[in-house]
Amino acid sequence: MKVTGLDTYLVYAAPTRASSNPRSRIWLFVEVHTDEGITGIGEGGGWSFIAEKALQELKPFLIGEDPFNTEKLWYRLSSAQMGWGHFPTGALQGGVLAAVDIALWDIKGKALGKPVYALLGGQFRDRIQVYGHADTPERAQELIERGYTAFKCSMDAGDVNVIKGLRDAVGYDVRIGLHAHGNFTPSEAIQVAKRCERYEPMFFEEPVPSENVDDLAKVAAATSIPIATGERLFNKWCFTPLLSCGIVDIVQPEVLCLGGITEEKKLAAMAESHYVSVAPHDGSSGPVQEMANLHLCASIPNFFLLEHSADDVPWRHKVVTGASLEKDGYIQVPDRPGLGIELNREEIARHPVPSHEEMTYTARNMHAGLNL
Repeated sequence: MKVTGLDTYLVYAAPTRASSNPRSRIWLFVEVHTDEGITGIGEGGGWSFIAEKALQELKPFLIGEDPFNTEKLWYRLSSAQMGWGHFPTGALQGGVLAAVDIALWDIKGKALGKPVYALLGGQFRDRIQVYGHADTPERAQELIERGYTAFKCSMDAGDVNVIKGLRDAVGYDVRIGLHAHGNFTPSEAIQVAKRCERYEPMFFEEPVPSENVDDLAKVAAATSIPIATGERLFNKWCFTPLLSCGIVDIVQPEVLCLGGITEEKKLAAMAESHYVSVAPHDGSSGPVQEMANLHLCASIPNFFLLEHSADDVPWRHKVVTGASLEKDGYIQVPDRPGLGIELNREEIARHPVPSHEEMTYTARNMHAGLNL
């Protein structure tokens, strides 16, 4: 079997929050074609417009190659991007790698008649517990009524009343995480952590920027709250100091930033060797990314929880066919070959990306009054 082509599709999943960046809501889907008629589905990350162009530029490195050689092709595409630099372009490079890597795993599974998780070591669990997002008691209660037993709230403003209000409303049988988006200095993060400890958070996510290991270590040493981070780290080497120094309790890889299933599986093994759990990040990406995460989570022993955009866009799962849906706080792992999904081109065509001028106008209006 040989790779014969690569097609890309951009989908505009319009932002729903005033703080959202319209460009961060553009999903990039990929189809990798083979000479045996098997097509693999993938999703890319980073800046979608640039990632799409990069994939077209890198296409010659794939044509004629055996799609089963995921390891070789991961390094081949990585080497081809070597001159692009690292941070912050590392997220773009990881997104380009992920688009192809996920599609290649999908091809493998379809060709062998096996779900991807079967190729990653087999099925450790048949359903994946997810956690949502709630900043108000009303939203928390809504999630609980839908079967959720875990969610996280934003703590980037340092308002401890947020988690206090949530605990007063839902009690302590529900797990609540704190997400600071890397907005605190070490001293600020420590102060917030001390005030929140009494409310028993399940983790403190990105209390400080994740790239500063020393600052994160200061926070970890000063609080009993488990430390979680990783969504902005773009390869396994970025996680090495966090794991080797015992700073982090939960890693939160973003598969589209990290470089795909190949790299995420390696990170999970690294984390396991340091007694660290894995809770993949799910930010503004689409359903293909979520399906890739489902297969990874089904196959590893140190899975914690999967972040889930419980209320994204109403047509989220219409752009693909076969996607598993959340029910009672869990998502069932599909047993169909590959990822278990296909792109719905008709639905994709209903959500074209606006022009640059339209998105600029939208961004300016959404951010008006936010002093950004």
